[in-house]
Amino acid sequence: MAVERIIMDPGKSDDDIPEEFEIKLRPHDFDNYIGQDRLKKNLKLAIAAAKKRGEPLDHILLYGPPGLGKTTMASVIANEMGAQIRITSGPAIERAGDLASLLTSLQDGYILFIDEIHRLHRSVEEVLYSAMEDFKLDIMLGKGPSAKSLRLDVPKFTLIGATTRTGALAAPLRDRFGHLHRLEFYKTDEIAKIMQRTANILDIKIDQKGSDMLAKRARLTPRIANRILKRVRDYADVNGDGIIDTEISHKALELLEIDELGLDPVDRMLLAAIIENHKGGPVGVETLAALTSEERGTIEDFIEPYLLQIGLLERTPRGRKVTPKAYRHLKKPSPKDSSKQTKLI
Repeated sequence: MAVERIIMDPGKSDDDIPEEFEIKLRPHDFDNYIGQDRLKKNLKLAIAAAKKRGEPLDHILLYGPPGLGKTTMASVIANEMGAQIRITSGPAIERAGDLASLLTSLQDGYILFIDEIHRLHRSVEEVLYSAMEDFKLDIMLGKGPSAKSLRLDVPKFTLIGATTRTGALAAPLRDRFGHLHRLEFYKTDEIAKIMQRTANILDIKIDQKGSDMLAKRARLTPRIANRILKRVRDYADVNGDGIIDTEISHKALELLEIDELGLDPVDRMLLAAIIENHKGGPVGVETLAALTSEERGTIEDFIEPYLLQIGLLERTPRGRKVTPKAYRHLKKPSPKDSSKQTKLI
């Protein structure tokens, strides 16, 4: 049986939303950006100082689990600075020449946003160092004894990088960012507000109790919240009167197999595999990938962060372990309970 993964597809927008609505869903300034209050406070100060001095912002690195709004935050920063933004991704910049073409097309004060910056080629990274530090571009022309070095001036730009894996960034690149900010998981009430905002924009009828129920199962992540909202809207349109209330929300979530903690079948399968096959762990991530038929990167980037956040999973030097809370949630007997029963026998 095919299982729809609500948590997956991190880099794509939903096909059932017209582009104009997709743009509207993204807030354009700090006032409309819900959550991340500490980050917004720090960025407001940095932006005000840069504007007062008439200088571009220091380079910014945004990191954290996928779906928390790193791309949206980059656009908000550009709007607050009154600057143009160019958006690309690490894998799209294959050669140093691609980066040179991109940088020389910028103007002073522009913002360059590179998503998945940890996936830049090392040769591209090395060219980026001088561009970030001195606004100079060092390019080698030709090969062998006849090769020549060419140094070009580039506009004074701000680089905003986004990554889900800060550990995969080379230290020289990470050290050239003036601001390093982690995006945290959202609070449930913030997710509910985001859902209400999305519902208003997409003209979805949802009551407060319905949005509260969906918010509790959205993995504290705005992207997942909006995706769940659209799936429940489909259910309400087909099986109800188009209004999302508690009853409709409950039935739709049952159909999607999303439980009260926001776990889907793959999450539960991963936890059950650790409990049933490895006595609760520790177990290596490669073994988990084989047991669940998921890639290692999928487990580390999309599944684990939330399970760690809500206390169902632990990382240890020897591997992953489930917690007593996971046993209780899956209604599995814990090792302590099993040992007590054995003694009684």
